[in-house]
Amino acid sequence: MKFLTDKLPETANAFADMRASLFKDSALDTKTKELIAVSSSVLMRCEKCVEIHASRAKDNGATEDEIAEAIAVSMFIAGGSQLHWTRKYDQIFENTNE
Repeated sequence: MKFLTDKLPETANAFADMRASLFKDSALDTKTKELIAVSSSVLMRCEKCVEIHASRAKDNGATEDEIAEAIAVSMFIAGGSQLHWTRKYDQIFENTNE
């Protein structure tokens, strides 16, 4: 975040404040929020984010099995999202058979 801190300190502070307001126990506990962050990070393909949030999830009591399941759920969603493309693929192949 050095870029933001150096060039846009107000934005950097707002980002840090947002994180602080979100990653605390409230309707969802912090461990659950970090597991959601792990899963989201996988879908966003942010390796650094996965590392950070997996570490924070562990710090908040998540087990390796819980982190693995969060990752697996993301993998399932990513794979499943491609199933809806099969209709488009069918259309492509129908057009080539004409």
